[in-house]
Amino acid sequence: MFTGIIKEIGNIRNIRQRGNILSLEITSNNVAIGLCVGDSVAVNGVCLTAVKITKSVIAFDVMDETARRSTFARLREGDLVNLEGSMRADGVFGGHFVQGHVDCVGAVSGIKKAGDNFSIGIDVPGGFNGLYVDKGSVAIDGVSLTIGGCKDGGFEVHLIPHTLKASTLGRLKAKDKVNVEFDILGKYVKKGLRLTGYGLRVTEDFLKDKGFI
Repeated sequence: MFTGIIKEIGNIRNIRQRGNILSLEITSNNVAIGLCVGDSVAVNGVCLTAVKITKSVIAFDVMDETARRSTFARLREGDLVNLEGSMRADGVFGGHFVQGHVDCVGAVSGIKKAGDNFSIGIDVPGGFNGLYVDKGSVAIDGVSLTIGGCKDGGFEVHLIPHTLKASTLGRLKAKDKVNVEFDILGKYVKKGLRLTGYGLRVTEDFLKDKGFI
């Protein structure tokens, strides 16, 4: 379990393909401290297992399925990535529930800058429209963000200066690909509505009957 609060920006020191496994070595000054083999780390929002740890480098093995479902197939040596260690039971919950299970790869549709205001438009493949709502949560490359506007096939997020400095999102350009994980609560609600047959019939009366309002 993660919260989408990035702890540091790592650097891809080495990347190589071994059969169906993509091996990564990522530099880390903070997340590596106290980390043990077998522990989970979110790398650009993808939950990976540490297989080897030195003082400042963490090694991971990535399955082919994971690489294909994320932006990992596009990674190159020297690329910067967002790192977050798994949340401790006694930790501070600063973002939202992030599993590290990427739902899709999105594309940056546009970037707006006006003073300290910075917003990014993200286009997502069809079939995901029901999983994001205005003012809802979403993880972009592992960063917990609030959706500031929605449309069919995409949404917009706004970033404060701290987030731009503490993550790789400030380096994004139009058409760049990003890992997108939608809020797990929204996914369960959507599935529940579909199974009960209410997916297309959520009315005010239904919400009152079920005690939501």
